[in-house]
Amino acid sequence: MNTLAPFFIFPNGSSVSWPAVPVFSITKLVRVTGELLDRGARICSWFGVQDHEETCLVAILAMDSESVLGVARSEPISGSYPSLTPRYPQAHLFEREVWEQHGLVPLGHPWIKPVRHANGTAPANAPFFRVDGGEVHEVAVGPVHAGVIEPGHFRFQCQGEEVLHLEIALGYQHRGVEEHMGGGPHRATMSQMETVSGDATIAHATAHAMVMESLAGIEAPLRAQWLRALALELERLANHTGDMGALAGDVAFLPTMSACGKIRGDFLNLTALMCGNRFGRGLIRPGGCRHDLDPQRLQTLKARLETHLADVEQATAWFWDAASVRVRFLNVGVVHTSQASDIGLVGPAARASGLVRDVRYDHPAGWHRFSQAPVAVWPSGDILARARVKSLEIQRSGRYLLEQLDGPVDGDILAPAPVPAPESLTAALVEGWRGEVCHAALTDHSGRFRRYKITDPSFHNWTGLALSLRGTAISDFPLCNKSFTLSYCGFDL
Repeated sequence: MNTLAPFFIFPNGSSVSWPAVPVFSITKLVRVTGELLDRGARICSWFGVQDHEETCLVAILAMDSESVLGVARSEPISGSYPSLTPRYPQAHLFEREVWEQHGLVPLGHPWIKPVRHANGTAPANAPFFRVDGGEVHEVAVGPVHAGVIEPGHFRFQCQGEEVLHLEIALGYQHRGVEEHMGGGPHRATMSQMETVSGDATIAHATAHAMVMESLAGIEAPLRAQWLRALALELERLANHTGDMGALAGDVAFLPTMSACGKIRGDFLNLTALMCGNRFGRGLIRPGGCRHDLDPQRLQTLKARLETHLADVEQATAWFWDAASVRVRFLNVGVVHTSQASDIGLVGPAARASGLVRDVRYDHPAGWHRFSQAPVAVWPSGDILARARVKSLEIQRSGRYLLEQLDGPVDGDILAPAPVPAPESLTAALVEGWRGEVCHAALTDHSGRFRRYKITDPSFHNWTGLALSLRGTAISDFPLCNKSFTLSYCGFDL
């Protein structure tokens, strides 16, 4: 029995006719969604589709244990609907976003406020939750920060050094990416997808390519799927290595900080060896890939990869051997398993809280249907766990890449450009280095994008960062922040 019924059931990276998507009253959609979440489903996407003067809500859920997705939609509505958030906290940002974009009020939502902008400005101008008390003080940080980093505002409610509550306001890099997709795909669409979050170029480009291929009813050639898998793991290696160096830097452990900064660049150069760009821009296109690995460059990539993996193994060994490092991470910034499940954490942050949640394993698509990297899980939910998971993933992604390079796939790399079918809906999940990237698209009667919805893993995980600070010293904020390494621009869209 499929536990996502009565939603329409489909696998990752496939499409469904829009008229075939079940239509419920908004009350029933909320009720049925809640029942499915009780059975173990989780929200991948929850968004509105404009229908003349009204809006229909679309729910896309994942049932990881069965490797399927489910979709349903509401009748066109206006005004308000009963909120999911009081019982299912993972819905809170989705419902706030729908309110911001379409004016639909989720009745009973405990903290309804803008997600990305308020009256044309960033959400930092909206009210913040406040804790009252004679010894309570408020600390505001950002949006301008020391160093070359993205803008975000953090509002702490503290008693002495202890953080009672942290509220995060973003939106300073809101670019209207989803709005620009209407009527697409356009000539600039692929470039926009590659820069949704620049350090996750491969993940977002792959998700968009899967969307286009699904809507056209085609698959990329097997060699192209293999190349995408290689690039995705190289992206994971580079970013996790950079994170390990950043964590080392925040506790003044300079050997690992210095080494990982250099090795991150080495891994980025391997992506450049594949396609000429260190972030992988220009590699992936709907229908396949634009660049191939000839035998000589493949052997060069493998040899350099072995060297860089040995280097990062040594750098992280220094890190883990230092008691001064471990004691700063242990039992700091804890997100318990139940909390991680309630708020819908994804990626390494979820796995560091004991959740076995990885798209490559739960919803394999593309080359991962044939070859999957092992899932790294750590149960303690603290900074130590998040660092351990990243360290383990460096090792396992490295071994996976070496295995794949030993058995390259032959064949073409690019099929004819896909032409999306009209009146169709699709959803594509990709396990980026931060976690689950979800792209959903709905086409109109001419096959152009009527709605395009992007959910970066940071959208799920910023709440996890806020929870990790509760009961923790405010001086631990930089460490907690680095352990999640979330994307501001990927959230702001």
